[in-house]
Amino acid sequence: MSYTALALLSLPLPNPNPIPNSSLSPFLGSKLLKKISVSTNSRPRFYAKASFTDLPLLPFQADEVLVPSESKRLHLYEARFLALLEESLVRKKKFFVHFVLEPVHNVESSAQASFAARYGCLVLIENVERLEIGALVSIRGIGRVNIVQFIQMEPYLRGIVIPIRDQIPECLSKINSRVMKLKEDLYNLHSLQIKLRDSKDELLQTPLTSSLRWAEKELLIDCYKSFIPTLVERISFSALQPITDSTFVSVLRQRMISGSTRSELLALQREKLRAMDLDDTSERLANSIELVKNNIAMVAAKLAIQSLEA
Repeated sequence: MSYTALALLSLPLPNPNPIPNSSLSPFLGSKLLKKISVSTNSRPRFYAKASFTDLPLLPFQADEVLVPSESKRLHLYEARFLALLEESLVRKKKFFVHFVLEPVHNVESSAQASFAARYGCLVLIENVERLEIGALVSIRGIGRVNIVQFIQMEPYLRGIVIPIRDQIPECLSKINSRVMKLKEDLYNLHSLQIKLRDSKDELLQTPLTSSLRWAEKELLIDCYKSFIPTLVERISFSALQPITDSTFVSVLRQRMISGSTRSELLALQREKLRAMDLDDTSERLANSIELVKNNIAMVAAKLAIQSLEA
């Protein structure tokens, strides 16, 4: 299984290009961390009233946005990241914040890069596997947050965060019909995905179904209740998962379409950024339905190629 490896990088700016088979999440040195600013969004956002908390913060590169309902596996082995893990497990009920360091280009500033903290997501630690060196940590995105203040830089970042929620929808009938449509399309896409798998013995689950099933279940998280999105908001994010997961990406490479796989992941990244910026559940559902429609057509085409080569 692939995972994200986290290491201490002293580079002023991480490589923005995806790294094949793994990706690095930079935790910049303290001098550079002073150049991190809290991002402000020009669009009005809906924040849960009087809800805030302080949590450990884990920074990632701009192409590592995590959305609610999405799962990710991390390899933590650097001392400060392991300290963050222990803080989250012991004192924060298995929670921390995943966020993106986005480069800020200012012609008036010095040559040294500055960064903005964006796309925060409250995450739950679902599993920890201790290793000889470090730990493999499985996390799940819960809900969007805004980082309003940094209160600690060393040995790891901590900050004050508030939840970001969608606006209350005016037309529930439209919302419900789009939820039903999205769920139907997701299960159709899942059925096509299974046909691409290399082994009949593999578990019949994809990132899409894992995300959707998590989004639909009741979340019993009393300590951060105001940070949990509504059911429909959670479902609206569930389509934003890679089609080419690690269990069958080798099949795609064998069929010489790994290039299209990279372009698909870039397109997915753009959709994730757009979804994180929206505060309209209905609009996000509509975008997700369109995304799944396109993915169904893409997977069907790949199946046609597979049948011709059989």
